[in-house]
Amino acid sequence: MALGLIFCGTPRFAVPTLEKLASAGHRIHLVVTQPDRPKGRGLELVASPVKQSAQKLHLPITQPEHIKTNDEFRTQLTALRPDAIIVVGYGRIIPQWMLDLPALGNINLHASLLPKYRGAAPIQWAIASGETVTGNTTIRLDAGLDTGDILLQNQLAIAPEDTAETLAPKLATIGADLMGETLSGLQRGTIHGRPQDDSKSSLAPILKREDGRIDFSRTATEIFNRLRGFQPWPGAHTKFRSKTLQILKAQPAGKALAPAELHADSGHLLVGCGNHTSLELLELQLEGKKRIPAKDFLQGYRPKPDEKLGL
Repeated sequence: MALGLIFCGTPRFAVPTLEKLASAGHRIHLVVTQPDRPKGRGLELVASPVKQSAQKLHLPITQPEHIKTNDEFRTQLTALRPDAIIVVGYGRIIPQWMLDLPALGNINLHASLLPKYRGAAPIQWAIASGETVTGNTTIRLDAGLDTGDILLQNQLAIAPEDTAETLAPKLATIGADLMGETLSGLQRGTIHGRPQDDSKSSLAPILKREDGRIDFSRTATEIFNRLRGFQPWPGAHTKFRSKTLQILKAQPAGKALAPAELHADSGHLLVGCGNHTSLELLELQLEGKKRIPAKDFLQGYRPKPDEKLGL
């Protein structure tokens, strides 16, 4: 049976779920997404991926700047009498009045195996932390940060070459299926929420530029995982001759070097990391320059013996 839904979402990750629910025949009374934001050099206003998808689906859209004390928005949602509110990466804290509004609650799709990686950047932090398996969780939202009762979960292996950019679309696709299964189970009464074990929780806070600064006391594998996880931003950056150097591609190597020490080896560029490990740098970009392979960096800058990064 079709449900009457309100869909709250903003990023590309949320689009497959919106499209899945629409194709399943649910009545999406309203799509709530963040206001258009200025982007690019011209600072032109750009619609969110969810808004663009909703326009293609000919769904009604609203873009309130604030929702907690927005009387007009509250009146609009209350009049729609939704069976459930679906929340996927909306980017706003859902106020209590919204949590209380629908009979089935506010159902959230979160891109981690809760209670691990609660917060704004679960995909990035799972990779950065060296996880080999992640997944999605649907929860019934409560007033906490991703603390609501778990409804369903599915798992996905993290490939060694995965970055946050490659993993997110995979999770979004299977997450859309999970949301469909969750709503069907709630309708049939076959799914019942179970509390999260707070003792096993971890946080995945919003990323800061400082998170991308390379700490060469970490092992090569730890640095490599953070580089993969923090794509496309804040990436992995350090200093070379007082200028910012972005490490765009790298891989763990076998040579033991002192932390941050650069070493040229038969056309390969290595840097020392913690615990007697090293990282081979494959593609780099120096401040104000274009991205180049390591061999061009070696030819152009000729690092001196024992020269270090981070200075």
